[in-house]
Amino acid sequence: MKKIVLSLFAFSLFGCAEMQQVLDQLPQGTGVLSQAEIGSGLKEALNNGITKQVSKLTATDGFFKNEAVKILLPEELQTVDKKLRQIGMSKLADEGLKVINRAAEDAVKEATPIFVDAVKQMTFNDAKNILMGNESSATTYLQNTTSTALYAKFNPVIKSSYTKVGADKVWSQIITKYNSIPLVKKVNPDLTDYTTNKAMEGVFKMIAVEEKDIRTNLSSRSSDLLKKVFALQDKK
Repeated sequence: MKKIVLSLFAFSLFGCAEMQQVLDQLPQGTGVLSQAEIGSGLKEALNNGITKQVSKLTATDGFFKNEAVKILLPEELQTVDKKLRQIGMSKLADEGLKVINRAAEDAVKEATPIFVDAVKQMTFNDAKNILMGNESSATTYLQNTTSTALYAKFNPVIKSSYTKVGADKVWSQIITKYNSIPLVKKVNPDLTDYTTNKAMEGVFKMIAVEEKDIRTNLSSRSSDLLKKVFALQDKK
């Protein structure tokens, strides 16, 4: 009798076809998860990823010594880098690359509140689609809901950070030196815009790493709620 009442309650929440699919996917003994539990589980997973991965990027060398997200020079500046090294200015070229990454590390400190707000706004349908989607569905959700806000927040911070870490002076010197070389094509790149976009790419790449881990590695499900919620995904 209890099972019948529980099933009727669940069907009233989700609709017959949708809830039956969820019920069929539940491992034995987990019981029926409510909308609130599924939503809370996905929010917990996202918050864990944000806390664990985004915080890594804000540390010194979080970008510069992480090959997965290290910001390399844009194509037009790769020629600049090569030419400087050819004329014995490798140290200046290395410093130019480092300060770009330092600016990104500085900007990413602004990301967490934006992500946390996006997670708070998540609906049950968002959570359900993420849970039953592909291994990067949560990352895609964050990209779709935060990219505009992240760019608006990152861009002025990176511009300010360039001054703080001395990137403006370094790159002014680099560009001046390069443009003074006879017969080269003059350059004047918008490094603030470039670094902003690369910093955002790095953030989402690291969140995707955490998302894949929690979807595929049972030991990464650090709470009973995460274990129950992602058991649904395992059975899809």
